[in-house]
Amino acid sequence: MLLAHPGGPYYVRKDDGVWTVPKGELEGDEDPLAAAVREFTEELGSPPPAGELVALGEARQRSGKINLVWAVEGDFDVTGVRSNTFPMEWPPRSGRTVQVEEIDRAEWFDLATARVKIRKAQLPFLDRLAEGLDGSG
Repeated sequence: MLLAHPGGPYYVRKDDGVWTVPKGELEGDEDPLAAAVREFTEELGSPPPAGELVALGEARQRSGKINLVWAVEGDFDVTGVRSNTFPMEWPPRSGRTVQVEEIDRAEWFDLATARVKIRKAQLPFLDRLAEGLDGSG
């Protein structure tokens, strides 16, 4: 399972429970699958591997946002990850703005390790992926 670690000063020393599937927000009436491919490309610096994209459904984050996720089997070299950036005031209330990478790294994990690393709200995606891999889904 390919997961991404969020960039920025809030996540520098955090590991378990903060990794995420590459994701983002829809732009206007953008097709959700097109948005997923765009966000993957923006956050990791390369498009997702070619192959059949399999829908893993949706899950709601604690903030109320809904994530729609797809999986694809393929190779992806994490050593070349180059994320887009966004402006952030840092340190807080300093008035100073710095550019922060949305994703600072990506790694491949087996499903058991991914369950420890991923944000709790995204665990349903791992369950659905595991069901598909063992043929019961």
